Amino acid sequence: CEVGILDMKKATFAASLLFALFVVSCASSSPDARIAARPQVFEALSTKHQGLVKQGELGKGMSKDAVSIAWGTPAQSLEGFRDGKTMERWDYQGRRPIFSNQFFGSYQSRIYGGNPYSGLVGGFGPQVVYVPYRKGTVWFLNGRVSEWESLR
Repeated sequence: CEVGILDMKKATFAASLLFALFVVSCASSSPDARIAARPQVFEALSTKHQGLVKQGELGKGMSKDAVSIAWGTPAQSLEGFRDGKTMERWDYQGRRPIFSNQFFGSYQSRIYGGNPYSGLVGGFGPQVVYVPYRKGTVWFLNGRVSEWESLR
């Protein structure tokens, strides 16, 4: 029984580690990486907007291209009208880890050392769940930044 629990703990740890590496690999890139990927778009921005984009910041009147380089691709976008003008909203999402301990287990029948065993195999261990949250929003009027907000 002890061997089964140790194997389960090792497997759980390995799965958690692989998931953490996957999440890190999916993390959004930096403004520098996005500038390197789209140098012509960056060079076409005004000097003021180039400075803001390099810092990952936004400014009133920025184009959608400038925002996508500064903050990356939005999680979702919405379209509409405000004061008779075309409006678009981009929402950016982050993920927070929530840590907890949880019982895991199952009923198994196995043979250990030539002896049959049936019973509950499991344990108590850590669990990480990543919960999404809205970390920023940008509003565009007629294709230019009119407002934005982000978490501090």
